[in-house]
Amino acid sequence: MDPRDRVFVTAASLAARLAAPVAIMAVRNPRLPEHAAAPRIPGAIDIDLPSELAAPGGGTRGSRPLPDTGALQANARRWGLRHDMPVVLYDHDRCLTAARGWWVLRWAGLGDVRLLDGGFPAWSAAGLPVSTTPGAPAASEVALSPGHMPVLDADAAAAMARDGVLLDTRIRGNYIGGAAAPGQAPRGHIPGSVSAPAADALTEAGAFLDAATLRHLFGALGADGSRPIGVTCGAGISAAHGVAALASIGVTAAMYPGSWSAWSADPNRPVTIGAMPG
Repeated sequence: MDPRDRVFVTAASLAARLAAPVAIMAVRNPRLPEHAAAPRIPGAIDIDLPSELAAPGGGTRGSRPLPDTGALQANARRWGLRHDMPVVLYDHDRCLTAARGWWVLRWAGLGDVRLLDGGFPAWSAAGLPVSTTPGAPAASEVALSPGHMPVLDADAAAAMARDGVLLDTRIRGNYIGGAAAPGQAPRGHIPGSVSAPAADALTEAGAFLDAATLRHLFGALGADGSRPIGVTCGAGISAAHGVAALASIGVTAAMYPGSWSAWSADPNRPVTIGAMPG
């Protein structure tokens, strides 16, 4: 199978699968009335990133630590997820938040998990049917376990920047950094990390670039698979997007879930300011 097909599904392909069992998950806040009433792919259920795809954060844990496996398993059972059923996640923002769900579910042991390439805008642009009624899946007894995706802590991220390739998927300005107000966390990047904004991997329409272009993009940054690769960001969200883009061209990368929010909370961690890795 083409590695891209293990990571992404097109709107047309997903539409063709709707007659068969498939779990469709919209990453958005189900407690917000405007989200709950917004159009959705038929059968989709809403999941909330801060409360269901992360644990409470703070300090050197970072803003979005990995979720407790027991809590995630309870949610996955409520969502009706099963190991023998495909899972497709989407959002309304170019997979920049849905990728966190893709990564977390893969990390927890679900193997058949994909992102809707282009998200809901791609579905809508294709003229496919929508609904305003959330899906109502039957509960499952799925068992999850952590550790099925490679993870970096702060020390491992520092070593990756030195001995491998550490990509920083934040917007360029956050990577460059600069002066911080008194009492605020320092701005800049992990020394040795390379700027690789997540949006660079996308077309203007919000779909992922074709495989050949992604290989050129990441290859130019040294992330061609010949050396170990890690991905960091602000709080473990757009980094998952980078891991997914790399996986779609057959390149494995580890993620630093704490990312800059954890690194910058430790006053003993060095900070590089400027456009170069340092």
